Amino acid sequence: MSCLGHKKTPPVTEWPKQKTIAIDLIRRIVSQNDPVPCHSWYTKPICSVSASEDEGKESKLKRILIVLCLISSTLMAQETKVTSLLSKDLTDIPGKEGLMITVEYPPGGSDPIHRHNADAFLYVLEGSIVMQVKGGKPVTLTPGQTFYEGFDDVHIVGRNASKTKPAKFLVLLVKAKGAPVLVPAK
Repeated sequence: MSCLGHKKTPPVTEWPKQKTIAIDLIRRIVSQNDPVPCHSWYTKPICSVSASEDEGKESKLKRILIVLCLISSTLMAQETKVTSLLSKDLTDIPGKEGLMITVEYPPGGSDPIHRHNADAFLYVLEGSIVMQVKGGKPVTLTPGQTFYEGFDDVHIVGRNASKTKPAKFLVLLVKAKGAPVLVPAK
């Protein structure tokens, strides 16, 4: 099998398509001798696979494992995406700034335990997320719902509630000017 030259990760919107492709590839390898096509998310489409009758179960198993490795490594490569939208000095509050960001969790995505050393106002745009601060209960939020983290709060749970769909939310932080957005915590 020669589709190992790909370097580009498919976008989140391609995941359902990618799952279908993986299942199709495995079915073809196991049950038929059809050529296996490359797909648009490969940067170098160089597939020339056809299972001959001489190939035994071992060869088919190797090909299945290669497909599974390709798919799983691509899915694991997805990370939380943070986009800065606006940063503004708050002239009426000396030494403070407002920072507006969007956060996009991939399916199953999560954050490590952290704090912001800021007042954080969150608004869910898409999907469903679970948030929890130390001493509080986990809260599942859907589009249109809000969450607040105080300056001293430790954020112990921040994750996408879905393993199959992405989630996106808007965050407004009021923090010390130049301070980091996120600080790891225990």
